[in-house]
Amino acid sequence: MEQPERPPYTIEDYGFGVLVILVTAAFVWLLLPYFGAVLWGVVAAILFQPLTAKLATRFGGRKSLAAGLMLLLLLALFIIPTILLGVSLVQEVTTIYEKVRGGQIDIPHMLEQVRAALPESLERLIDRYGLTDFENLRRQFGAGIANGLQGLAARLLSVGQGALSFLAALGVMLYLTFFLLRDGDRYGRLIRDAMPLRPHLRDRLVSNFVIVVRATMKGTVVVAVAQGLVGGVIFSLLGIDGSLLWGVMMGFFSLLPAVGTGLVWVPMAGYLLATGHMWQGAVLAFCGLFVIGMIDNILRPTLVGRDTRMPDFVVLIATLAGLQIFGLNGFIVGPVIAALFIAVWTLMREIKNSDGMLEPDAIEQQEERAEAPVSDAEVAAHPS
Repeated sequence: MEQPERPPYTIEDYGFGVLVILVTAAFVWLLLPYFGAVLWGVVAAILFQPLTAKLATRFGGRKSLAAGLMLLLLLALFIIPTILLGVSLVQEVTTIYEKVRGGQIDIPHMLEQVRAALPESLERLIDRYGLTDFENLRRQFGAGIANGLQGLAARLLSVGQGALSFLAALGVMLYLTFFLLRDGDRYGRLIRDAMPLRPHLRDRLVSNFVIVVRATMKGTVVVAVAQGLVGGVIFSLLGIDGSLLWGVMMGFFSLLPAVGTGLVWVPMAGYLLATGHMWQGAVLAFCGLFVIGMIDNILRPTLVGRDTRMPDFVVLIATLAGLQIFGLNGFIVGPVIAALFIAVWTLMREIKNSDGMLEPDAIEQQEERAEAPVSDAEVAAHPS
């Protein structure tokens, strides 16, 4: 018996489609003030939902208890230490500023020391381009500090509003995280079923999204914390002022592939060597190469494996662009967008090569012939 032909779409169908798009865009616009809170809530749920499911099984299926316990662990292990770190960082930056203002840290004198240790050829090059006007440098540095203080004063005037906004965002994130940890599987199925894509293509994209989020957090945040912590301890043991600040900077710069923490410890090691602190400079250079640098080489492949399978230059550009557009949230958003871009165009290539929309069997055959096999993390993310 022949199946009746599906009637063509009517103007009412197109009207409903437009309505869906408008309502969705309005909802996204409504969430924009809490974009960061929603993003981190989703990320936390993706990372810790498998562990929450195991806890729920151990507690006899009590998902609310498991989600609440996981939320308390997140507060104790991540959120509260991050807040305390921010407070300590503000105090350290204030101390360094007071030392600069009081003359205990003399930037022009430090530059003069570096210049005196340079070879004569470099000194002549500096003199030729007129880079020895340290008094002008002092004035420029003072003007920069003054501008920074003006901006800081403006922020302090709205400190109450800023504190309330932070607490509201934190509350939204924790509230969302609890429900996603408890009912994330059900919400995930609802979203996947509503997506206007063929099921096998939809599952590929959703799986890729989950894999990239987990890989980014495991391979980026864990490495950043480890490198920042070890780097800060090394700076402190060497007696370098502002070790907490330098550690945080190394953790931040470790988000950038290829260059990473070298942007911090290489100039510092060069300054120590140039100013006669030979053993401190040598120790810092050695630790930078074989301790701080090896953390990235050891931990990142172990934690990430081949989950993302993105070229390093794509990760670097996506991370930098994400940080530029979205701020701190960009180190997640950037790689996720890049990974989905690669996944979509990979599917498009497979569709083109198969002369039509790929079916699940065709996808499996192409994946078996591919050079890079599907990772275990991809299978675990969405088991059949």
